This record gives sequence, C-alpha cells and structure tokens, in this order.
Amino acid sequence: MTISRETFTDTFGSANDPQNLTQYLDSAYSALQLRSELNNADSTFWSITVDGVWAGYLKLNIGQAQSENFGDAALEIERIYVRRRFKRQGLGTKLYQLALNQAEQLGKTRIILGVWEHNEPAQKFYQRLGFHQIGAHTFQLGTDAQTDYIMEKKLTN
Repeated sequence: MTISRETFTDTFGSANDPQNLTQYLDSAYSALQLRSELNNADSTFWSITVDGVWAGYLKLNIGQAQSENFGDAALEIERIYVRRRFKRQGLGTKLYQLALNQAEQLGKTRIILGVWEHNEPAQKFYQRLGFHQIGAHTFQLGTDAQTDYIMEKKLTN
C-alpha cells in the first residue's frame, strides 16, 4: 500500500490539489481496494527490487479487470510506477518488458494503457516503446475530471 501511495504522490502530487489527491489515494489505494485487486484473477502485480528494496511495481489487467473494456485481445498496463530514487536506472523499461512478455505468453495482440495528458515524460517513454495514442478517457481525481490519453502498442505474434 505504501509504495502505491508514495509513487502516485511523487508522480502527480505537485500538479494536483491536495484534497483531490488525498480523496483519490484514500479510495484507490485503501487496504480494502488493494486486497480486492490482488485477489482478482484477471489482475497481476509484479514488483522490482534493488538491493532488497522495493523499487517499483506493475499492475496488468485482462478481461473483466480492465479499467474499461479493451477487448479480449488486449493486455492493459494499469500501473507502472518506480520510486523516485530509483528512476533513470532502466527499471520502468524492465517492468514494461515483463508486461510485454506476459502479453506474448497470453497470446494478446495489443497492449493498452492510459497516461495523463500532462505527463509528457511518460508519454515520450511509451512512444519510444512503440505506443501511439488511440483515444482518451476521463480519469477522476477527487472532484477533478482529468483527461488520460489511451495509448496502444500492437504486437506481432
């Protein structure tokens, strides 16, 4: 739970209203919510450590666990976060590689993710990996309706 709240706050905290951020964190990263996600057979969590310290994590969804219906051919990367002190060490790329490997093992033909319209570093990261924008949806952060770009990478099997 701590790493989820910490990495989300590090990534988005300075650009958002503190009350909206707290409201979102209390809902999305509560013990009850995270337990439910961990128990969902259509969601998979992966972690990455450096010298025994939890440095980041990845959450993948298929089927009914997808944040919206992207179809049976899609693997959704819902979360890919690296703690601030471990950024720029290639860990995000390693987590992405785990997602790509999972997609291939599951026979998926595309990977989908959402990225905040104002998170240009993440957009550029995903573009370098071959993702392109295919749409947008609303991401509710407290009372603030924000826009996330939906990005896709098609896979060749």
